[in-house]
Amino acid sequence: MKKMMNWMMAAILICGATTVTGSLTSCKKANTQEEQTAAKVVSTELIRTDKSWDGVELPDYFQGRPELVAVKYEFPAGQKLGWHHHPVMNYGILVQGELTIIGQDGKEKTVHEGEAVVEMVNTIHHGENRGSKPVILYMFYLSQKDLPLAVQHPEIPLE
Repeated sequence: MKKMMNWMMAAILICGATTVTGSLTSCKKANTQEEQTAAKVVSTELIRTDKSWDGVELPDYFQGRPELVAVKYEFPAGQKLGWHHHPVMNYGILVQGELTIIGQDGKEKTVHEGEAVVEMVNTIHHGENRGSKPVILYMFYLSQKDLPLAVQHPEIPLE
């Protein structure tokens, strides 16, 4: 009888230890799940403005059906873009390199990696990659069907 009681006590202790170990493992799993759910999505507003980079107010929206366009541009180091203007509003995020935008009046803005920029509308300007690595720029246009995103001005020479 005494041996049976000892075996029963041993079995209870082993079962209890297994339950505690299992509970600790479950607690560790629960903590890991809590840590994973504790990681939250982070949103960072990059820009909110009613003006282009040169301080000029943006025009009113078009009337009619909008067309949204997203374009990825890649400019090699040393590349200059010709003079042009945008008949539609657009903004972008520079994800690599540095891009200098020059207005026809000589005003300049250098956009750095990670920065947002709102382009001029109906104002002639051009861009230059004066840096040593390619520029990668994502631009988003608020347009309408059949409107050009940019109008080139080849008659204006680049210096």
